[in-house]
Amino acid sequence: MTTSTIADSISTSPAAASAEPDHDARSLPSGGLQNVDLHCHSLASDGALSPSALVERAVEKGVTHLALTDHDTTAGLDEARAAAARLGLVLINGIELSCIWRSQTIHVVGLDFDDDQPAWRSALARQEDNRWQRARLIDHKLSHLRVEALLDKAIAKADGDVPGRPHFASVLVEEGVVGNSAQAFKRHLGAGKPGDVKACWPELAEVVQWICDAGGVAVVAHPRKYKMTATKLRSLMKDFQSAGGQGMEVLTSGQSSGDLGFLTELCRREGYLASRGSDFHFPGAPWCELGRLPALPDGLEPVWQGFSAFQPGT
Repeated sequence: MTTSTIADSISTSPAAASAEPDHDARSLPSGGLQNVDLHCHSLASDGALSPSALVERAVEKGVTHLALTDHDTTAGLDEARAAAARLGLVLINGIELSCIWRSQTIHVVGLDFDDDQPAWRSALARQEDNRWQRARLIDHKLSHLRVEALLDKAIAKADGDVPGRPHFASVLVEEGVVGNSAQAFKRHLGAGKPGDVKACWPELAEVVQWICDAGGVAVVAHPRKYKMTATKLRSLMKDFQSAGGQGMEVLTSGQSSGDLGFLTELCRREGYLASRGSDFHFPGAPWCELGRLPALPDGLEPVWQGFSAFQPGT
């Protein structure tokens, strides 16, 4: 998939301009400054860069600690880990898992888990089956567009892996069904459209349990992107916490100052661990770039303080 194709599928709203880049001085025990980014994507899911190229870009942008959080897969971690070791960046195991809460799709970031734990590997295999089922359903739902071998072409866009909606959008553009990926989402793949398939994911509590059983920390990704009322978001976080979830992304790309203030207060009041992540997918989008997020607001406990990579002597 090309960078321009992915870029077309993501909004460039004025509110998306992020604050000036900063380093979070609540740092390693040695006292050195750090720049932590705990949410980004590679070609292993719907990102535009290979895992190694992503790590290289993160280093160029001043990131010191990175979690590669591809959608429902850890296939890119080995390549990213090798590049991180070569370049002196600390890589933290990560993933972004899709799940269902009250009939709505929610994304949960898992961090600092044991990727070799047998039960975890089994859970990811089930999630990959879910992703393939979803891809086949998207293909079926878009059959009225009469694009020959749509699924096969989407798989090719995903380099042989499970295709997501951006891959289907890219095919629709190439086949002349739409002019660009934004149109593909608006007409066929976005919320409420035929290709918006959500029914395959496990429940929130199950996904959180997978992460916790693998020794990781579960974090609700980009809480304000779900367009929930404040009351509903509080309910989501309560259920998430009851299931064993501990953190929430307080800082992510494209937030308004009002969203940051609301999430900061919710995090402080309820005692959630705070995370920060760009949700980077492709170069050329300054509002969603690696290393640009400001430091966490005062009074929050960073989710990464308990990670093994942040302990003395590691």
